Amino acid sequence: MADTDKYISPLSERYASYEMQNIFSQDRKFTTWRKLWIALAETEKELGLDITDEQIEELKKHRDDINYETAREREKVVRHDVMSHVYAYGVQCPKAAGIIHLGATSCYVGDNTDIIIMADALKLVRKKILNVIEKLSAFADKYKDVPTLAFTHFQPAQPTTVGKRATLWIQDFLMDLEDLEYVSGSLKLLGSKGTTGTQASFLELFEGDQEKVDALDGMIAEKMGFKECYAVSGQTYSRKVDLRVMNVLSGIAVSAHKMSNDIRLLQHLKEVEEPFEKTQIGSSAMAYKRNPMRSERIASLARYVMIDALNPAITASVQWFERTLDDSANKRLSIPEGFLAADGILDLCMNVVDGLVVNEKVIHKRLMQELPFMATENIMMDCVKKGGNRQELHELIREHSMEAALHVKRDGLENDMLKLIADDENFGVSYEELVNNMDPKKYVGCAPHQVEKFLKEKVNGILEKNKELLGAEADIKV
Repeated sequence: MADTDKYISPLSERYASYEMQNIFSQDRKFTTWRKLWIALAETEKELGLDITDEQIEELKKHRDDINYETAREREKVVRHDVMSHVYAYGVQCPKAAGIIHLGATSCYVGDNTDIIIMADALKLVRKKILNVIEKLSAFADKYKDVPTLAFTHFQPAQPTTVGKRATLWIQDFLMDLEDLEYVSGSLKLLGSKGTTGTQASFLELFEGDQEKVDALDGMIAEKMGFKECYAVSGQTYSRKVDLRVMNVLSGIAVSAHKMSNDIRLLQHLKEVEEPFEKTQIGSSAMAYKRNPMRSERIASLARYVMIDALNPAITASVQWFERTLDDSANKRLSIPEGFLAADGILDLCMNVVDGLVVNEKVIHKRLMQELPFMATENIMMDCVKKGGNRQELHELIREHSMEAALHVKRDGLENDMLKLIADDENFGVSYEELVNNMDPKKYVGCAPHQVEKFLKEKVNGILEKNKELLGAEADIKV
């Protein structure tokens, strides 16, 4: 029966990829719990506890075939998810039932699994950031020489190029990549620290042998694919770890939001358009419309992620002493949903950038409407070289600019700045000479060179080093 009678998260139904959803799935969570119980048992055996190979093999045999119904029924009785799964695992592994979770507290499986899952999720996010950067880099290179009107305060400013503007987006994502790699590289397991972080239960199990207790965490970490565990903890790892991870996702959301806003504004100007499919409907009422709905969705999800990052910040700040449980329900929501939303954002970014349409004639037309104002500095310098007075010409240009602006804004006429200058004998230049000097490429400064230099020095090496992760395509559901 379809789940039409209860709430289903849009992150799963509409936005996040199967790959990211699988990372945060029940199967991934509970099989990781069992992997951790196996690693604990193996380590305890290696350190001398009375655990047999037969027991460990029994645990391994049932690692992946989780008896969910048994665990659910048990949780109704004991109201404890970890102990419910300890019980369910023991039902399947009667010989090993007595040594499952030996000496550990709930956070041994809960916190270590959270770290493992976040590490895997960050790997997927990293892959998708790299693909966004690759697609943006191809776009920047293709349009590095195409002049366009630049804006400050969303008012016409000196020209740039379409490709140069894209490098600004790339640079933001590169910062996110740096942050992600730092945080991802710093992740450690909690290990097995016990109820208050003192490892008292393990000191008891190993009969006061401190060396064995000291070896325990490192051996578990190695078995789980980590270099080390956090040196000290309460019952949990510091919730600032969650904050650091979510701040990475928040940074990605900021970069994507900024890019999507630029694209939305450019689509309003008809200069750049996001992909629009043949059968896509832009508006239920206005059939002619082509709304930038994917860029709008990026912005919408990005705001969610930015706000979501407040959850671990507040949670970390209010943890009492060695632990409280007011983090648990919050973490179950904020961490997975933050990752699912960030995943959806990056898929949308890949899709939008991959299909961006650049309307070069519209771009050229708008630029040429404003270029006469921007060319006045060059015109003045050329006239000074012919014997003109710089101060007098500057005042005349100011007066002609005001008049031309009035013709455009008050009267709705074309920009006649060049004609006003040509008609002024103080400049000694013909209209034809002025028009011939209106090549937009003369006014973009170093933009094409900056694009080439940036891609060569800052981007291409990263893409080459990660080429096996490139070539991803985003599957947009709606």
